[in-house]
Amino acid sequence: MTGDDNTESQATSAVRLRTEGEVDEETLAYARKKIDAITARPGPLALTGEVRIAKAAAHHSARPWTATADLRVGGHTVVVVAEEATGREVVDQLQDRLRRQTDKAAHARAEGRRAAAPPWRGGDTADGHVA
Repeated sequence: MTGDDNTESQATSAVRLRTEGEVDEETLAYARKKIDAITARPGPLALTGEVRIAKAAAHHSARPWTATADLRVGGHTVVVVAEEATGREVVDQLQDRLRRQTDKAAHARAEGRRAAAPPWRGGDTADGHVA
């Protein structure tokens, strides 16, 4: 079963929250709160994409909860995966990883990081002059 989060914050957030399996409303509300905390941070970059939370039907699994996020941060794609034993744990782990990866993507964009062009393509030479 696949469902969408239908809370009011869904309309204001550009990050879609989807569920698979038997995900309870409490875990869904907790996930929306944590995702909104990441997307509502101040900054020039807009976050868009999708977060998927799933609970495995197999009860013998040690980590039946999984969460996957596929977000666009400016011009960068951020993909995060988390697996845990409970819904709250997987949401907390997802939030930690998302925060780290979105910060890295925002920093890379702000710094304009790109590999320097090699000398044969007109980049700096060893003595600092452009060829």
